[in-house]
Amino acid sequence: MIVVPAIDLRGGRVVRLKQGRLLAETVYGAEPAAAARRWQDEGATRLHVVDLDAAVTGHPQFDVVASVIDAVSIAVEVGGGLRVLENAMRYRQRGADRVIFGTAAVAAPGVVQEAVRMWPEAVAVALDARSGKVAVAGWNEITTMDAADLAAQVKAWGVRRLQYTDTVRDGMLVGPNLPAIEHLARATGLRITAGGGVSSLEDLRRLKELESLGLDEVVVGKALYDGRFTLAEAAAAVA
Repeated sequence: MIVVPAIDLRGGRVVRLKQGRLLAETVYGAEPAAAARRWQDEGATRLHVVDLDAAVTGHPQFDVVASVIDAVSIAVEVGGGLRVLENAMRYRQRGADRVIFGTAAVAAPGVVQEAVRMWPEAVAVALDARSGKVAVAGWNEITTMDAADLAAQVKAWGVRRLQYTDTVRDGMLVGPNLPAIEHLARATGLRITAGGGVSSLEDLRRLKELESLGLDEVVVGKALYDGRFTLAEAAAAVA
């Protein structure tokens, strides 16, 4: 299992939100590339980049995301507002190791299916859930679809990785939704990236216990930026 630092981008800055709410924003830096280099220097082997502007307003920050990819030699995955194949292709051509589709899995399934055909190992689907229901459009809309149902659907398309985030816990430092993560892992048999709510090294150790079920990556944001633990300490906790 690896710990993956999150770099959320809004207006060209590195930010963290609470439960995806734009009015609950904390700015952690004006230079995303510098943040990327910091995490690489501290031992990260992968970065999780989310374009909040693309997710919420539909206006991608291509140049900003590209600056992050160009700043490091480690793997960078990109998500947030990827609803057309051309944008995903642009990031892949720039060097993104993985592209993450969320809303498109519900609203434009053909986009995800074609992406999986082109890059079977480089596509993940984000299951952002609130009370078990899938959240889309930058988490501003809650669908009637169960996260488990969407997981089964995308598995049938050939998707090999799910990124699960409990939107109620995200940015709140209240601990991850372990039962939901375990259920998803057992039900799908897919590789799982978990995120949302990690606040302590103990949270990471508890997630490590699910590794045998396919949980091999944990995205951590606010806890790292707030200095609750270092990336080195996090890596040791899941080693």
